[in-house]
Amino acid sequence: MRTRNRKKMHHLMGATALTAVLGLGGLATSALADEPSLSPEDFEHAKQLYFQRCAGCHGVLRKGATGGSLEPEVTRDLGQHRLERIIALGTEGGMNNFDHIFTPEEIEMVATFIQKEPPEPPEMTLEEMRELTEQHVALEDYPDEPLHDRNWQNFFVVIERDAGQVAIVDGDRHEIVAHIPTGYAVHVIKSVKENHAFPDQKDVGRFWYTMGRDGRMTKIDLWQEPENMLVAQTQIAYDARDVAVSGDGRYVIGGGYWPPHFVIVDAKDMNPLKVVSSRGINVDGEYVEESRVAAIYDTPHAPSWVVAMKELGQIWQVDYSDIDNLRIEQIDTAKYLHDGFFDPTDRYFMIAANASDKMVVVDTKTRKLEALIETESLPHPGPGANWIDPECGPVSGTPHLGLGLVSVWGSDPEGHADQAWKICYELETDGPGLFIRTHPDSKYVWADQTIHPEPDVQQFVQVFDKETREIVKTIQVTDHPGAVATHMEFNADGTEVWVSVWNQGDAGEANGEIVVYDAETLEEKARIKGLTTPTGKFNVYSRKNHVT
Repeated sequence: MRTRNRKKMHHLMGATALTAVLGLGGLATSALADEPSLSPEDFEHAKQLYFQRCAGCHGVLRKGATGGSLEPEVTRDLGQHRLERIIALGTEGGMNNFDHIFTPEEIEMVATFIQKEPPEPPEMTLEEMRELTEQHVALEDYPDEPLHDRNWQNFFVVIERDAGQVAIVDGDRHEIVAHIPTGYAVHVIKSVKENHAFPDQKDVGRFWYTMGRDGRMTKIDLWQEPENMLVAQTQIAYDARDVAVSGDGRYVIGGGYWPPHFVIVDAKDMNPLKVVSSRGINVDGEYVEESRVAAIYDTPHAPSWVVAMKELGQIWQVDYSDIDNLRIEQIDTAKYLHDGFFDPTDRYFMIAANASDKMVVVDTKTRKLEALIETESLPHPGPGANWIDPECGPVSGTPHLGLGLVSVWGSDPEGHADQAWKICYELETDGPGLFIRTHPDSKYVWADQTIHPEPDVQQFVQVFDKETREIVKTIQVTDHPGAVATHMEFNADGTEVWVSVWNQGDAGEANGEIVVYDAETLEEKARIKGLTTPTGKFNVYSRKNHVT
């Protein structure tokens, strides 16, 4: 295991920290006396750019979370030139560069926009959601068995971020089956999973539900012919991230960034049934108006969802056995909650409170906080990874947005109580990353470094051995200028690893690809082309069976 540089990178948590990150501490700052101006057309364009690329970390109201506050008292102090430099070049604290995403004119517009007072976004009523609900295939036309001869349980459901669509890819044949329009920038796709509380649930893994950044929720039926796989849609927010399905398959829940609420939807016809506000008092005793819903997961041992309240620093465990009389446990944890995953027993939910540099562990059986694990800068596990370590037993791991490091902790309080919820070891990688992935039958763990400040390094992923804890191979997935390698996923039997390559050209061009590797030899096997910014990939068998 390589020795790690213990210097911790700074967060973007206000003007002082932002200046420190950029090395500007010795330079004078000048406040703008008057609010900067934009034409109405440029204001609307900048507002859309901010929503698409910035609001996820900094908030619609720009109060900050994973990223720092971008309220006018902060941004005007930094000034136009410095803001343009930050947006163009990114920072070592986890913000990526946008000089290959925005034009110079757009960078200038966004820098001006964030110095103005944030516009007040609208609310959304249940009736408005119902008016946006569409049935593309009638319920009576759903088939009783697959209408094609493909192995649908080895399908990959692939997000094509900038195309506003999802691709269905045949994992056996390495070919695209369908492109399904879903709305802007799908963030997460979920299906019904095996649930101990509902052992007789049928058709597990058949229906998939997407959640886009525009709050649009889409229902996909993998048994249909490709042209009919999109069966229904609704919209539950203007800005959203996550979705989950109840273990009995009756309900879907979508979480809003704005408006800050979650919505329970009928899984059959996508009709919105109930809205619950997520505004409230955070773990510091402060009222939070923009309390966004981050990760949502079905709990495999109970009829409930875990719903992460990002700014509140709370996990709400929502019992869906009676949605007219919701039972909600509000579990205090830490800010700011983001992505999470379950341990192999499906009992313990582990989620990053990344701006607090912690992994949170919740016991979904007792519905209480189990542990807070201190990590380094900005943990980001994505779908996470679990494996067996020769010394610590069952462990789980995360990369970090703030530095090149994988943190590994014990996750077996029953069999290895002395190692449980403690850092087992840390492994230095070449750069900050977003995702980590493994498979029970593989001897390797894969980690990307998508957030590295040097674009060339973003093209590599690294593979380390579970036994030796050593990096065994650094793989250059692409050598195309500006391309980025991200997100790994194993196929159904664990013999292949699929890695996404983000677009190698203008947004909207279908010139991204997925690179397929042999999980044992680590050699390239195939390239699946014709995809637009492929990001998350979800293997049907692995996801419905909780294979991590």
